Amino acid sequence: MRGAINRSQLTLALCVVALMGCSHTSDRASQKISTMPALALVDNVCALCHGLTGESVSPTFPKLAGQQKDYLKAQLTEFKNHSRMSKAATEYMWGFTHLTDTQIAELADYFAAQPPMQALAEAPDVRGELIFRRGVPDAGIAQCSACHGAQGQGQGLTPRVAGQHAAYMVSQLKVFQQADLRLRGDLTSEIAHTLSDADAESVAQYMATLGRAP
Repeated sequence: MRGAINRSQLTLALCVVALMGCSHTSDRASQKISTMPALALVDNVCALCHGLTGESVSPTFPKLAGQQKDYLKAQLTEFKNHSRMSKAATEYMWGFTHLTDTQIAELADYFAAQPPMQALAEAPDVRGELIFRRGVPDAGIAQCSACHGAQGQGQGLTPRVAGQHAAYMVSQLKVFQQADLRLRGDLTSEIAHTLSDADAESVAQYMATLGRAP
């Protein structure tokens, strides 16, 4: 019984760290994270929002299943270093200052090895497909497939978008429109900032349907 209570208390403490970020009251729990094996972190922390296999249910939290390993490592490192300034990043991920490089690598390996994100079973968005495959030439917007791959599979530091929550992708496109929220100033910021709200919705809906089993 005591072991169950202690595990419950640790899980609660880790939730506080994950949801509230670094603070004096959560520092002890945050330091506890640095001693946990990666699989224990998945079970006690990551799964609370992203699901045990990275197939999150809520569109607030991105799916991690089958995501590119290098991309996951880069994102976890940015969360650790507080380089992500969006509201969601500061609310949910700023408690991971004490993650070690080994934990980051093992977490990335774990989620990258899971079956790829489950795609929506809906019919693809026609306008979204055009944007994904051809861009919006009149607005100088390149096709998404040029970086994310013909099937949205991603590569290296470029994330997999196939099967990702459409609502999450829309929120990220809006983040990329605000350069101060993504300090790297990468190519995505240059491409996405001119997308209209309607076009962002369309291409996100299309990408969410990619990767379905034949």
